[in-house]
Amino acid sequence: MNLKLLKLLSKNARYRDDELAAMTGREESEIRDEIKEMEDKGLIRGYKTVVDWERMDSAYVSALIELRVTPKAGLGFEEVAKKVMKYPEVESVYLMSGGYDLSVMVKGKTFQEVALFVAKELSTIDSVISTATHFVLRRYKELDVELIGSDKDDRGNISL
Repeated sequence: MNLKLLKLLSKNARYRDDELAAMTGREESEIRDEIKEMEDKGLIRGYKTVVDWERMDSAYVSALIELRVTPKAGLGFEEVAKKVMKYPEVESVYLMSGGYDLSVMVKGKTFQEVALFVAKELSTIDSVISTATHFVLRRYKELDVELIGSDKDDRGNISL
């Protein structure tokens, strides 16, 4: 698989085939075929839009939840991870090394909503030993997209 092509698509999934061909020095038909092949093999799992939710009137709250888990014999952490990822509030789940086992990104409308989700849902899952919640106060970069410094200067042009 073409690593350069994957990097370009992960940076901007809206690149057209002709743009990708020009950037990689390949034919447009090759690009189209390779993308289709990567999708069919499951290497490309989807395309996402990065939204700067802080600019919306209906912004939401995000939190990183650390879960310490007792793994099940023969299943490891998979059983708990599969349960956790089914909740609509959960954006991502990662198996971690270090002081905790699963890292869970959660979203909700308010701090209280996220806290109640953690208390009533995540912490009550069999095998979860403890949770630690860290609320996201500001996003600077997400999925390789910078979310700050992109404000346009709306003061207008100055002619001298």
